[in-house]
Amino acid sequence: MKYQLTATIVLYKNERDILDEAINSFLNTGLNVKLFLVDNSPTDQLKDINGDIRTEYIFNPSNPGFGAAHNLIMKDVWEISEYHIVLNPDVYFEPGTLEKLYNFMEANKNVGHVMPKVLYANGEIQYLCKNNPKPFDLFVRRFLPGPLKKYFKVRMEKYEYRDRDYNEMILNVPYLSGCFMFLRTETLKKVGLFDDRIFMYIEDADLTRRFLKVSNTAYFPQAAIFHHFAKGSHKSWRLTWYSIHGAIIYFNKWGWL
Repeated sequence: MKYQLTATIVLYKNERDILDEAINSFLNTGLNVKLFLVDNSPTDQLKDINGDIRTEYIFNPSNPGFGAAHNLIMKDVWEISEYHIVLNPDVYFEPGTLEKLYNFMEANKNVGHVMPKVLYANGEIQYLCKNNPKPFDLFVRRFLPGPLKKYFKVRMEKYEYRDRDYNEMILNVPYLSGCFMFLRTETLKKVGLFDDRIFMYIEDADLTRRFLKVSNTAYFPQAAIFHHFAKGSHKSWRLTWYSIHGAIIYFNKWGWL
């Protein structure tokens, strides 16, 4: 069967109510869809999270990382689907959102990757369009104390596209967030999968950058999603290490300057 849209959610000890929101948001559509749940948790306690026939649960306790787990599905997705979403387990959205994105991609064949407007639960915008990261940008965002960050406010605003109107479409954004990546599978086949050497963080920057080499990318604010944004790397030194390790791989690939 050829689906109009597939998606992968990578699980890891998720809260059931939040995960249910993400699953139900994706399945509440008139499109012909298939959802893959790749569970990196140490146990399969989430295997009964959803009984819809359009979902498939894969237990993957080796936990190879975010990108590598998505790759388990993405390596074959262009054979079965027109489009594929990399979907976070803490994202939810209204009915009709997927249709808006699908119709946008159908009307814009030169776009390989689109991201909708991303909002906090209170409706505030998350500034998730970014320029290609530089080592100093990542250092300021993660390690610089709050009072010192004000000295780099203009630089950070430019990095996060805050000098652009987030209510208007923006083409060819170099770095779109991995919380919701709506990908044309024909283009995905050309650019390849996530770099599975990166356990998590910045793999989305690497993939977006590769998409932009062969297609347009787009921020499309006429469709919107909600994201329970946690900033996990700011709360855990283990996750901070993953972000540093991923950055080293990224800059070794794309250059440090």
